[in-house]
Order: sequence, then structure tokens, then C-alpha cells
Amino acid sequence: MPASLNSTPSSERVHIGLFGCRNAGKSSLINAITGQDLAIVSDYKGTTTDPVSKAMEILPLGPVLLTDTPGMDDDSDLGQSRIEKARLVLRSTDIALLVVDARVGLSPFDEELLAEIRSRKIPYLVVFNKGDLVPGFLPPKEMEDHAMVVSATENTHIWELKERLSKALGKEIQKPILNDLLQPGDLVVLVVPCDESAPKGRLILPQQQVIRELLDFHHKAIVVQPQELPSIIDLLGTKISLVVTDSQAFHTVNQMVPPEIRLTSFSILFARYKGQLESYLEGAAQLKKLKDGDRVLISEGCTHHRQCNDIGTVKLPNWIRKFSGAQPAFSTSSGKGFPDDLTPFKLVVHCGACMLNAQEVAYRQQSARSQHVPMTNYGIAIACMNGILPRVLAPFPGMLEKLK
Repeated sequence: MPASLNSTPSSERVHIGLFGCRNAGKSSLINAITGQDLAIVSDYKGTTTDPVSKAMEILPLGPVLLTDTPGMDDDSDLGQSRIEKARLVLRSTDIALLVVDARVGLSPFDEELLAEIRSRKIPYLVVFNKGDLVPGFLPPKEMEDHAMVVSATENTHIWELKERLSKALGKEIQKPILNDLLQPGDLVVLVVPCDESAPKGRLILPQQQVIRELLDFHHKAIVVQPQELPSIIDLLGTKISLVVTDSQAFHTVNQMVPPEIRLTSFSILFARYKGQLESYLEGAAQLKKLKDGDRVLISEGCTHHRQCNDIGTVKLPNWIRKFSGAQPAFSTSSGKGFPDDLTPFKLVVHCGACMLNAQEVAYRQQSARSQHVPMTNYGIAIACMNGILPRVLAPFPGMLEKLK
């Protein structure tokens, strides 16, 4: 999907994390890659105390987000907290750069981190920095396919590093949000409520991205609020190929859209786009099994000011109580604050995750799965509770069979 460098949201960028011990030269390397003095460089160990990110473009890889992290061997009073922040970055990393001081070689901390990167199946490069101080240095034979030697201070082999980064993910295939569900020139109606929970003066990211994809592939888009939908249907009828609604309006919109017109939601589109639609279907089955006192985590990928009728803290809990006939206990998380320990919960209900990249979403789903905690998302849960899950899955090939 075409997008300018400045307009590409962070969730759509390739996330490149720089990890390693203190004084390996991570900050110098990120400055060399970006061509800017983004990170503070010092001979003093532990200069980087918090992750620092920079959005840029590396051709032919495209828009990326580079993140410099604190040293993994930090033994200061705040060291453990800094290490945890670095590991948090690893969750959303698409390509990991393990930066090693060529004069020192791989430390036990590096070995441990490298094992974790491999276990998570994250594409990686071991970058032996400060090669100018070790003339003739070569990476160990067993890792030469995943290693290279550079000098950030001398700007040696930085271009080659960028080339290696461009190849690290292999041939990337652009995933569609909804273009593959349409024929050329199809008409799509987008239902966008502008109630008290909608941001003032703008559309939320999923709405923007869907509109942009429709324009990019020369489809036709009409954007309306729920109360305007019946007149559009009366006017255009079956010329409408697909209706996409905010999940919160499912109950109303489902009654307005005749069965011969396909219907789904932004949240469900993004569940598929992030690669989790099928697993979220499995999680939705837990909604009817909830009992009094069961703990439910409602998690959102961004932080925002909550309104009086907030979906995460008010609407969803009320809908879940009504649907399950039980009185569960609800907890919430937002932003990067997704709990490591999910065992206290019987169910996780996640937002559409438009602000998270697919790697972070996959990490959260895998974390829930490994702890045997079902996980679903807003759109799937709301459709399930409204009894329209088969209808809103009908636009997606093969999903109705998965539901059965």
C-alpha cells in the first residue's frame, strides 16, 4: 500500500531493534544508520537508559522504526528495570540487531539474548562493531550467514548493513486489509459513528487505512454515520458490495443492512490483517462459559483519555455480563502494559490493535495461548454477543468452515 514516509504509522513500519551490552556501540550505530545524532554517545557505560526510536526509510525495505535499547548487562541500581524495557522492545521487533564490541566478542549476556531471539524466530544480524579497532577481524565461522563487521565511528560497512537489513525479512508480500475481498471498482460503505467516544476532528487509524486502501486500488467509498445508512441503502441497494462498520454499532447496522449485502467491521478486518482472525474465533467461545468471579482482561494497544461511556471499561463489561449471565471481574491494560502473567484470567478481549505491529500482536496471542488463556478481540466478541458472527465472517473465504 503506497504511503509517504511521514504519514506511515509506526504499526505499519518494519521494527528494527538494536540490542547488546553497554558500550557495544548501539547508539553510535543507530546514529550511523540514520545519519543523525539521534542517540547520545559516550564512553561512560549505560548512557542509554530508555529505548529511543527513530522513524526513517531504508530502501528497498521501506519505512522502518529503529529503536536503540539500554545495555543488557546493566548492573546499576536501575539496571533490571532498564533490561526489562529492552526486552519489551524485543516483543515488537521484526528484525533484531545484536550489537557486539568486536574487541570483546560475544558475552554470556549476548549468548542468552541471541538464544531468545532465535527461539522467537525473529530475523537477526549479529553486528560486530568497532571493527576499525580490530584489523582483520572476522565473525565466527558458524554465524557468518547472520553476522557482519562494521565501524559506526568510521562509517565503515554501514551501507552494506542497510542492504543486509533490506534482505533480512526475505521477500515481503503486502497483506491487503480488504482489497482481496473486492472486485475492481466495487462500492464499499463505511459506517463511522461520531459519538462521544470518537476523537474530535479526525478519523481513527483503521478508518484512515481502509479508506486509503480503497482509494489506492480504485474502489469507491462512501462514509456515513449509522443514521444515514438506510437512505444510502435505499438509494444504492445491491450496488453496495460491502458494508464495514465500527463494531460498537453492529446491533444497529445489522438490522439496517439487508442479508444480500455483505457486512463486517473494522476490528474484524484488522484481526485478519494482523494474522489472528482464526485464533480470535476460538477465544470468542469462552464468552458463554464465563462464571461469577472469573477474571477478564480487556486490553488496548494504545492509551487514550477514557470517556464516560468508554468501550473498554463500560460498554464491553456490560455486554459481557448480559451475554454470559454472569458477573465476571474485569481488569484493563493499555499501551505496552500487556501483562506477562495471564494465568489469573479466564479470557482476554483485545482491541483491534491498529497501533501495534503484527509482531507485537502475535506475541500477545502466543503468550495467551502458551498460558492456556483464550483470547479474542472487540469485533469478534461483539459480533458473537449479537448473534451475527456467521454473517460478519461470510466475506472471508474459509472462515465460516473454521467457525463450524
